[in-house]
Amino acid sequence: MTTPDRSFRGATAVVGAANTAFHKRGTATSSSLQLTLRAILDAAADAGLDAHDIDGFVSYANDDNEGLAVGAALGVKEVRWSSMVWGGGGGGVAAAVNAAAAAVVAGQAETVCVYRGISEADAGRQSYSKGHIGPLYGAHGVFAPAQICALRTQRMIEVDGVPREALGALVAAAYHHAQNNPEAVAYGKPLDPEVYDDARIISEPLRLYDCSRENDAAGAVIVTSAARARGLRQEPAYVLSGVQGSSSSWTESVENESPYSSAGFHPALVARLWEGAGIKPGEVDVTQVYENFSGPAVASLIDVGLVPPGAEAGRVMRFENLIAPDGGLPLNTAGGNIAEGFVHGFGLIVEAVRQIRGTSPNPVPGAAVSLLLGGPMAPLVSATVFGAGSTL
Repeated sequence: MTTPDRSFRGATAVVGAANTAFHKRGTATSSSLQLTLRAILDAAADAGLDAHDIDGFVSYANDDNEGLAVGAALGVKEVRWSSMVWGGGGGGVAAAVNAAAAAVVAGQAETVCVYRGISEADAGRQSYSKGHIGPLYGAHGVFAPAQICALRTQRMIEVDGVPREALGALVAAAYHHAQNNPEAVAYGKPLDPEVYDDARIISEPLRLYDCSRENDAAGAVIVTSAARARGLRQEPAYVLSGVQGSSSSWTESVENESPYSSAGFHPALVARLWEGAGIKPGEVDVTQVYENFSGPAVASLIDVGLVPPGAEAGRVMRFENLIAPDGGLPLNTAGGNIAEGFVHGFGLIVEAVRQIRGTSPNPVPGAAVSLLLGGPMAPLVSATVFGAGSTL
């Protein structure tokens, strides 16, 4: 094996991060563009930057607002980079950060904003999934992401032997963390275990609380060079490694995949993630995992080596082990898509950065390595490892 190129590692950092308020879907009085602009202005202020100096834009999940239009609305001096990550909903959440970092490393831009905004009034519902649920599914009555993920989750439980309780532990941890996050939609609404167990089935084995929320909101983070980041307002969250990819079988034959219960993080992609970051899975301090549904999130954790496969997953996926500050695998520490709010996982980026800064509503003491996982059981998956200055 050749020695990995380390030029990407620590060359860039997130210096500004912001979410707007999470509104119940369809209730925001602002358009998706207006929400996006507010998030970008807040992220720039967070970094201590003039928003007019942003010269690159990246989004994902078929965002309706092109980078050129966002730049024009902000009145930036020049747009040097504008790109969209293909691949469905949350699969591009980490890939968008990686694309911004790559643009900066390559010298194509200096200050790149990653953003995502949704307002049902003008963006509609599930625009991101158009083209990903094709005739193969429709002919058999499968029309929703929950159904596809439920099929794979059921296999993970029945054939792989992952305990059903692992899903419940992940959901319980998300709701627990949300109780310390006043910005979370589930703040002040703790989830009783009996309520979780008795909730209606959406698509077996997924029940109501296994499913992510949908919200009108927006988020933004700003990526720049490491050298510049060190002179700005916030502690930088350095990008140590970033990967994205898909197995070759994501086509009309997708339901014949041999690693059927995998989240899609195939071994070669996972190897690149850890090699690029220069760390092992056990060195991760805190994780933000995209949970469109609880089952795929558990599969992601297994794929990347944070949780053992099969029945042994239950040994790690326990509520006490998943919560900050003392759990061995603290995850979704602001509430995640399930309990904080859902803008195709953008809040997970913001929380991954907050953990490095120590400003999370549920901080993990001394967190120096923060992992972001995006898009399980989607056409594209992606991951980013953030690190504190001490990791460089």
